[in-house]
Amino acid sequence: MKTISDRGLINKIKKAKTSKGKRFLEKREPQLVEEIKKAVFCRSSTANQSGVQLLKDIQKLKKPNATYLNRKESWQPFENATDLEFVTRKNDCALFAYASHSKKRPNNLILGRTHNGQILDMVEFGFENFKALSEFQVEKISSETKPILLFSGELFDNQPDFQRIKSLLLDFFVGPNIDQVNLTGIEHVIQFVEVDRVIHMRSYRIFLKKSGVKLPRVELQEIGPRVDLTLRRSNLASIDLFKKTLKQPDQVLKQVGKMKKPEEKNISKDVFGTKLGRIHMERQDYGRLRLRKGGAFKAKAAN
Repeated sequence: MKTISDRGLINKIKKAKTSKGKRFLEKREPQLVEEIKKAVFCRSSTANQSGVQLLKDIQKLKKPNATYLNRKESWQPFENATDLEFVTRKNDCALFAYASHSKKRPNNLILGRTHNGQILDMVEFGFENFKALSEFQVEKISSETKPILLFSGELFDNQPDFQRIKSLLLDFFVGPNIDQVNLTGIEHVIQFVEVDRVIHMRSYRIFLKKSGVKLPRVELQEIGPRVDLTLRRSNLASIDLFKKTLKQPDQVLKQVGKMKKPEEKNISKDVFGTKLGRIHMERQDYGRLRLRKGGAFKAKAAN
C-alpha cells in the first residue's frame, strides 16, 4: 500500500529523462481536441455481489476506455474525496464509478467526473431491479460500438440536478469520437427513462430488417444490463465552475467556425449604408496652433 509521501511524489510535476517519459507526460497534458474520457471502476470492501456485477457490466459497455480495480477499498467518496482523486489521477481517468453496500445505504452506486484532477460532479444512486448482462441469453453487440443515447422525462429538461445527471450519463456512455455514421453500423441503443425521480436504464440491440421501402424496419432486443436508479444525494459543481469546464480554446473554435468576431465599438451605418465612426480625442490647446500669418495679423509699426 502506498503512503501519503508516495502519493505526493506521483502528483509532483517531473521532467522527463527519456523519450518514452516525455511522450507519456505530453499525452497527459491538455489537448486541443480531447480524446474520449476514460473511467475507473472501484468497489468498497462492503460491496455486495450485485454492486460488483453492476460495475463490471457498465465497464463492459465502456470498454476499452475503462479500468476495473479488483481490490477492496475502505474509503467513501462523499466522506473523503482525496483517495478517489488520487486513484483517478494515477489511472488518468476523468470518470469514476464506485459501488458500496451498507444498512443505511443498501445497493449503492456512485458516478462522477473530475476536472484538472479535482472532483467536479458526483452523484449517489440506490439501484434495484438489477438484471445483469449474463442473464440475457441473447447475442451481444460488437466491441467499441458507439451507442445511441435516448433520454425521456420532464426532469431531464427542466430540473437543474437532473440536467447535470444527464450530462454525466452522456459522458459515461457516449462512446468513441467519430466524424461519420454508417447506418448499418448502428446496433446499440441505451435508454434512460425518468419516472417519479427514478431513472430506468435499459440497453437494446438494434436490428435493421427489410421493409419493402427505402427505410428499413427497426426492431429492438433487450441485451442488458437493466437497472433502476434512485437519486440519493449529489455533490455538483457550481454553475460558474461548470461553465468554465465547457470553455473551448480559440484554435478549436476557429476550426469549427464558431469563433466570435470582436465587437466593433462606436461604429454605425446610416440609412444609405455609409459606415460612420466616432473618434475620441483629447481636448486641443488652440493657443499652440501654428497658423499662417498674413498681413492682417502684423502688428502696426509705432510712430
